[in-house]
Amino acid sequence: MIKVYILDTNVLIHDPEAIFSFEDNEVILPIYVIEEIDKLKKEQTEVGSAARRTARNIDKLREKGTLSNWIKLDNGGYFKVETKGNFKNLPDALQNEVMDNRILSVAYEISNENSEKEIIFVTKDINMRIKADSLGLEVQDYETNKIRIEEFYTGNLDIEVEDEKVNEFYNNGYLKRKEIGEINLYPNQTVTVISKKSHKKQGLTVYKKNKDRLKKMTFGKASIWGVDGRNKEQKYAIELLMDMDIKVVTLIGKAGTGKTLLALATGLEQVVERHLYKKLFIARPIMPMGKDLGYLPGGEKEKLKPWMQPIYDNLAFLSANKEGKEAEKLADSLEAMGLLKIEALTYIRGRSIPAGFIIIDEAQNLTPHEIKTVITRAGEDTKVIFTGDPYQIDNPYLDANSNGLTYLAERLKGEEISGHVTLLKGERSELAEIAAKLL
Repeated sequence: MIKVYILDTNVLIHDPEAIFSFEDNEVILPIYVIEEIDKLKKEQTEVGSAARRTARNIDKLREKGTLSNWIKLDNGGYFKVETKGNFKNLPDALQNEVMDNRILSVAYEISNENSEKEIIFVTKDINMRIKADSLGLEVQDYETNKIRIEEFYTGNLDIEVEDEKVNEFYNNGYLKRKEIGEINLYPNQTVTVISKKSHKKQGLTVYKKNKDRLKKMTFGKASIWGVDGRNKEQKYAIELLMDMDIKVVTLIGKAGTGKTLLALATGLEQVVERHLYKKLFIARPIMPMGKDLGYLPGGEKEKLKPWMQPIYDNLAFLSANKEGKEAEKLADSLEAMGLLKIEALTYIRGRSIPAGFIIIDEAQNLTPHEIKTVITRAGEDTKVIFTGDPYQIDNPYLDANSNGLTYLAERLKGEEISGHVTLLKGERSELAEIAAKLL
C-alpha cells in the first residue's frame, strides 16, 4: 500500500532533503509549513540556512509542475503542497490560530477524507506527536539518520589475551590483529590488550587497518601543551587528535571528562608549536541563546563572549591562570598573529578552510545535515574535531539518537580517516563528578 506522509516544519529544518526520503510514497507539505519556512529563512543561523535550503528544493520542484498537483519525484514518489485545512474542524480545545494547530488541521482533514489510505503525520516535536495521537492520527518521528544509542559505537574496546601476547606487544611495539582472535575492529579503534595472568598488565593500542595491526601509541603518553592524559581514554583521545592521517575525530563524554580541553591543547600544540596547521578555529552552535547574534549588543566578540566563555575557561587553564584575563590575552595574541579564530558556527558555513584545525564544541546540538555542512567546508589538509555529550542537548528537536554528533561517529566508524573515543571518567572535582553521574 502506498503511504502518505504529511511533514511538519521541524522535519525540514532537521533535514532539508526530507522530502526525498520517503521512497516511492506520497509526501504532502501543508501550506502553513511554507509560511513557517518563509519566516525562518531570514535568520542568519543554522535554522535559517536549513530553511533557505528547503525553500530552494521546493522551488526547484516547481519546474516539474504546479505544486498544488502531484509532482513526480526522482525516487518514484510524489509530492505536493496542500492548501486546504481549517483549524475550526479540530476539537474545541485546538480551535485557535496557533500555527501548530493549523498544520495539524491539514493532516486531520486529509486523514478523514482518505480512510482507504495510510496517512502518517511526521514531526520531531514531542507535543505535536501527542496532540496528533489524541486526534486519532498515525504519527511518527522522522527516523532517517537516527541511530540506536544503546548500540552506539564507543570507539573503545578491552580484550583479554595471553600474557605472552602482551609481552610481544611490549617488545615489538605492535600486535598483529590475528593474534587476538576473530574480532571485528574498525579503523583507528582504540584497543586495550589486557593480560589474562594479571589485569594490571596492559597495552594501549590503536588499530591500523592498512597494516592490520594494533599499534603502540605515539603521542598518547606525551605531555601536549602541558596536558597529560589522566586516564586511558584521555590518552587515546590525544593519540587520535595528534595523528595527522586522521581527518575527523569525534569525542563524546559527560561534563568534566576533558573532551574540549584535550581538543584545545592538541590544537594549540599543532598550530602554535609544531606549525602543522595554519590556524586553529573554535566554534560552537549558538542554540541556547535562542536568537540570532545580530540581536545582541556589541561587536562580534562581545556578542559571542557569554556563549564562548567555556572556551576561555579552558584557555585559562591551559595558560596556567584561573583568573581568565590571561586566557583572553592569549586568545587576543594568537588572533593577532592569525593563528586563532573563535566564532559562532554560523560564520564558518559558506567558507572553505584549508590547512586548519577546526574544533566544533557542543556538537550534539547539530543535526546530521549541519554536521555534513561543516565537514564539506573543510579544505585540503584540514582536521575537524567534534566534541559533545549526546545526553545534554539544548535543541528541542534532537535527542541522543538523532543528533549529528552520534550520527557522524556511527557513520564514519569504518573510514580510515576518522577516529572516535568515548571519554568515561570525569577529571573534575569529586562534587562535579557525583553531580554529573547522579543529577
